[in-house]
Amino acid sequence: MSNSQGGENSRLFAALKNIAVTLLASGKTRLELLGNEIEEEKLRAINLLLMAQGMVFCFGVGTLLTVAFFTVLYWDNRLFVLCASAGLFLVLGGVFFALFKRLTTRPEKVFASSIAELKEDLRQLKAVVGHESPAE
Repeated sequence: MSNSQGGENSRLFAALKNIAVTLLASGKTRLELLGNEIEEEKLRAINLLLMAQGMVFCFGVGTLLTVAFFTVLYWDNRLFVLCASAGLFLVLGGVFFALFKRLTTRPEKVFASSIAELKEDLRQLKAVVGHESPAE
């Protein structure tokens, strides 16, 4: 009887080790996925920052040169040219701000893939243990 009990204990211990190895491997995979998503977000943020800096610089220089050109070209109506230019560029600035704001909003949550994978892991673990709820 002690051989039977020892065999059961060793099989139980082996099963627990397999579960631990599986959980660690799953955790490692999830962390790698999370790291990839963080890297993607970092690159996206850097690209947005560089785009914004280039946009601001080019539009700033272009604005100054355009206003100076029209002011010199229509010297007799310089007040009108300056006021019209200011209004035009304020409206354009608002349009670009709205476009930039739209680009910076994400349609999905950050780390959505990682969260979905973790939910699936949890569902599978509950199914193995026998605690799966129909709502999930």
